[in-house]
Amino acid sequence: MTTTATAKTLAEQTGARTDEAATLIGDARERIDALDDRIIGLIQERVAISTVIQEARISSGGRRVNLAREMEVLGHYRDALGKPGTALAMTMLELCRGRI
Repeated sequence: MTTTATAKTLAEQTGARTDEAATLIGDARERIDALDDRIIGLIQERVAISTVIQEARISSGGRRVNLAREMEVLGHYRDALGKPGTALAMTMLELCRGRI
């Protein structure tokens, strides 16, 4: 395959209009994919730790969910990321709660 054919394919994949932009976008997308893999791994780790906390709380006679703690988490994400951070935190908390 020629370089031009490869660049056209990459340009088509990225929506770029130049080979230079297509290469830049392709490289940046690879970095984003790697970051997404790390983020997913961290969320899976958080879910596992949250499960340990929930089990300890329930076995001690407490409730599965600590709403005060969840409000702290929501505030932390909102302060760091603005309004979209709250939505992100809500999704993450939902993942971490498991089935209620």
